[in-house]
Amino acid sequence: MSTAPTFKRLPRAVREQQMLDAAVKVFSRRGFHAASMDEIAEDAGISKPMVYAYLGTKEELFIAALHREGTRMMEAIAAVVGDNLPPDEQLWRGLRAFFGFVGAHRDGWAVLYRQARAEQRFAGELAEMRSRIIEVVAGMLGRAVEARSAHVDRREVREIDLEVMAYALVGASESLADWLADHPQADPEKTATRMMNVAWLGAAQLLAGDTWHPTDP
Repeated sequence: MSTAPTFKRLPRAVREQQMLDAAVKVFSRRGFHAASMDEIAEDAGISKPMVYAYLGTKEELFIAALHREGTRMMEAIAAVVGDNLPPDEQLWRGLRAFFGFVGAHRDGWAVLYRQARAEQRFAGELAEMRSRIIEVVAGMLGRAVEARSAHVDRREVREIDLEVMAYALVGASESLADWLADHPQADPEKTATRMMNVAWLGAAQLLAGDTWHPTDP
């Protein structure tokens, strides 16, 4: 009677997630160029030919990992930001989910923010995901303007102001998230609170029509 070990055959979707888990870990640690398919396969506990068969070349594997981490982040935010909530509550919940994701998936954030940004070939993929986030934030700010104008007679905030504000908020949040990724002891929720205070207090003034102008020399 044979004593050879037998292995349970896993569904393709489960096996792919194992490969992506390993890829995210290796890419975040090594960077795209230094990462090897041998190391990714070994970390996933499978053969290198199987990685190629399931997810393609190293570049295709990186894009798949990038998409998965970006989708996870967007889904975490979308799950808590409801259209029926006040704008400040939407922003707060979104920030809390965003920083919570970064705190729980530091390797994923490294792939999204550091590795993908460092490679021109992935710039389009990253820009597309980032533009979706900016669109969501701009829409949130636009609804805040509408809600405020229904109660207070203020000057209209231009669409370009909303877009610029959205870019500023997203950029500042990304920078703070990168700091969080390097400080495992930092509390993601406290980080979200700090960002909310910086972002919303400034945004609230602009949404109310208050703007700063330089004094003439």
